[in-house]
Amino acid sequence: MAKWYGKIGYSITEETEPGLWEPKIVEREHYGDTFALRRTIDNSNEVNDNISISVRNGISIVADPFANKNFCNMLYAEFMGAKWKIKDIEVQYPRLILTLGGVYNA
Repeated sequence: MAKWYGKIGYSITEETEPGLWEPKIVEREHYGDTFALRRTIDNSNEVNDNISISVRNGISIVADPFANKNFCNMLYAEFMGAKWKIKDIEVQYPRLILTLGGVYNA
């Protein structure tokens, strides 16, 4: 189990004008642990193969009050210099277990 420190991106909807709500990406820094990392290449009929990280048990972060309140708004986690989609979140208070998918494209 390796230690992890990085940013997690949240999609927070804010009122920009009266009656007009727009999503805004907010990045927050978190500490945690990584579990059983694997790389998977999806060979398809496309020009470039799809690369994804498969994390058996995921990244386990220590959740602060903001993460506990907004875990349903998590979009991506920065890992090894890239932003990866968060596919699944398991709540095990005081931790959140994040399962990562493919590369996040905003």
